[in-house]
Amino acid sequence: MAASLKKFMQQIADRKAPGPFTSFTIFHLYYTLELLAKRPLGRNKLAEKLQVGDGAVRTIISRLKDAELIETSKGGANLTDKGREIWQQFEAAFPKQATIPQSDLTPSEFNHAYLLRGRAEKVGSGINQRDAAIIAGARQALVIVYRDGKLGIESVSDNIEKQFPNAASHLLEELKPQDNDVIVVAGAESELKAKRGAFAATWSLING
Repeated sequence: MAASLKKFMQQIADRKAPGPFTSFTIFHLYYTLELLAKRPLGRNKLAEKLQVGDGAVRTIISRLKDAELIETSKGGANLTDKGREIWQQFEAAFPKQATIPQSDLTPSEFNHAYLLRGRAEKVGSGINQRDAAIIAGARQALVIVYRDGKLGIESVSDNIEKQFPNAASHLLEELKPQDNDVIVVAGAESELKAKRGAFAATWSLING
C-alpha cells in the first residue's frame, strides 16, 4: 500500500507542464492534504502555511485537482472522497508524528518526528535518510529503530534510553513504536523545515 502511494504521489509531483521549473516537492503535496484534512483553506492561507509563492501554490492546487484529490469553491479548497482515501493511506504509513523538544539528543531549536511502521530493515546505516533530511532543509536528523523494546541508532547506540533517558522517554510516550518501527527526527531553525526534513527522510524509506 505504501509503495503504491509513493508511486501515485510521485506521478503528481513529476507531471510535466509548460512554464518554469516547479518550486515544490512531494512534501508540499502531502502537507496540503494534511492541512485540508482538518479544514478547508483558501489559496492565500495555504501559501502562508506551506511558505511558497503564489505561483507554486496555484500549481499545487492544480495538480491535486487534476488528480481528483481536492475540490475548490468560494470557501477554499477541500478534500474529495478520493483525497480523504489518499490521506488515510498517509496516516496508515505514518501513524504518528510529534514536535520534539530541544534536548541533548535533539539539539535544534525546532525538532519534528515521524513514526514509520515496520521499516527497520530498510534503514541500514541511516546515512541516506539523513542526507534526504538535510537536502530538504534540516540541520540534522536521527534515524532511530525500535527493536526488542529498545531505541537504537546505528553506529551510535543500541539503547539510547541509557544515554538520553528524558529524550527517549518523550519519544516513546509520543510515538509509541512497535517492534521494527522507525522514528525519524529532524532538527532545523524553523518548525516547517524540521517537519519537511523529517518527512523527506521518512519518505525515502518507502519503496516506490
